[in-house]
Amino acid sequence: MLPVQEQQMKDGVGARSEINLLQGPSDFSLVLGGPLYQLFRRTRLEGDHLELLYRRLFVITSIAWLPLLLLATIGPFAGSAGRLSFLRDVEVHARFLVALPILIAAELLVNARLTPIVRRFIDLRIILPADLPRFNRAVESALRLRNSVALEIALVACVYIFGLWLWNGRVVLGTAT
Repeated sequence: MLPVQEQQMKDGVGARSEINLLQGPSDFSLVLGGPLYQLFRRTRLEGDHLELLYRRLFVITSIAWLPLLLLATIGPFAGSAGRLSFLRDVEVHARFLVALPILIAAELLVNARLTPIVRRFIDLRIILPADLPRFNRAVESALRLRNSVALEIALVACVYIFGLWLWNGRVVLGTAT
C-alpha cells in the first residue's frame, strides 16, 4: 500500500480524501535521464527503459578501441614495432574490451537496484509522513541535477583537466610500454 497523507476536513463536511505523495519519487532514476541519456536516445542507442544494451556496448566500445587500432596500424609510427606493441598491450585491451562493456552494462543493475530504494524509504517508514514534502523536494533536486547540462559539461571538464594533470604529474612512466 502506498503511503498517503490524509487531508484535513474539507468544506466543514468532514469528507476525507487521500493524496498520493509518491508521484515524484516512484519514478526516481539516476540513469533514465540527463543529457547523455538524451543523446543516446536521439542516436538510437537507448530506448525508453534501457533497451538496446548490445547496440550501446558495440558502438561505444568501437568508438573507444577502433581508433587506437587504426592509429597503431596506419599512423605515422605504424612500423612493425608500433603495431606489435599495441596488439600485445593487454592493459589497453582489458580496459576497452572488458572493463568498458562491464561498466556500460552495470547501468542496468544500478537502475534496477536504486529505483525501488526510494520507494522503500517510505514503505518502511524511514521517512515519516510529516517529512514527505522535504523528501519529495530532495528527490526533485536530485533529478534537476541529473538533468543539468551545465553540470555534465563541468564534470567532463574536471575529468579531463584533473585526470590529465594527475596522470602526467603522478602516474606516467618515463619509458615506453
